[in-house]
Amino acid sequence: MKKVLSVIIVIAIIAIFLGASGALYTINETQQVVVTQFGQPIGNPITEAGLYFKMPFIQQANYFDKWILEWDGEPNQIPTKDKKYISVDTTARWKIKDCLKFLQSVGDERGGQARLDDIIDSATRDAVTNQNLVEAVRNTNRIIEEKSEETEDDTMGQVEELEKIYYGREALTRAILEEASKIVPQYGIELIDVRIKRINYVSDVQKKVFERMISERKRAAEQYRSEGQGKKAEIEGKRAKELNQIQSEAYRVAEEIKGKADAEATNIYADAYNKGPEFYAFLKTLETYKNTIDKTTTVILTTDTEYLKYLKGASESSQ
Repeated sequence: MKKVLSVIIVIAIIAIFLGASGALYTINETQQVVVTQFGQPIGNPITEAGLYFKMPFIQQANYFDKWILEWDGEPNQIPTKDKKYISVDTTARWKIKDCLKFLQSVGDERGGQARLDDIIDSATRDAVTNQNLVEAVRNTNRIIEEKSEETEDDTMGQVEELEKIYYGREALTRAILEEASKIVPQYGIELIDVRIKRINYVSDVQKKVFERMISERKRAAEQYRSEGQGKKAEIEGKRAKELNQIQSEAYRVAEEIKGKADAEATNIYADAYNKGPEFYAFLKTLETYKNTIDKTTTVILTTDTEYLKYLKGASESSQ
């Protein structure tokens, strides 16, 4: 029993010694290791997870990640083929494919990031300078096709001409990826993807571009206002014409009704006169008295005037 306990103690002491001295090391599923001796790699890279042994104090385990890593470059000022200076901000995803070659060429992940700065920036510059600005902005001509469909029946001004693309942003990024992928394998790197995050005009050009855009929008707004005023005048003219037609028609109908009413009144007067001319003359005379004489009116007439015919008759009857 004492011998077994002694053996266990000895094994524990050895394990502690080996662990403390660095002779034992572990690799998980996301890591790979290159063992170096006095700074020089020895053996092949270890990519399988597990527990491993190395010479303590002499050999060193250099760990590298297996998973996909992120590269995020600094925005670069690049002139396009059509001489427009833009700021291009790119990003990429990469992984360490050959950790031995990676260690020998760039040393560590920071060195790999620095090498990718040079490679991807150079490939981006070459790709952008060989294409017009619009090729780096859009992927398809869908916006032009939709704009044309929306404005086929539009009478409110001309459609703004948009530049067509023949290459596109997606093809541009694929060209950058292809060009950079030819160089990175010599550093033990595999480039997974490259994308353009943002494209903008450089600061000294941006202000002029914004001013031009504002001027164009104001011009378009003025054009729409002018066309709107023309439409308004056309509608108001049409309304006035229709109103005059309605009023003219109403006046004609009113005059016809008045004419018919006057004719009917004349017929009634004529019938009344024919049935009792003396009585009709008497009523019309009384109506004339009522309309021409009141308590404040002074009338000087001769005694033989027709105007006093019925008054004289009334006076003689009273006598």
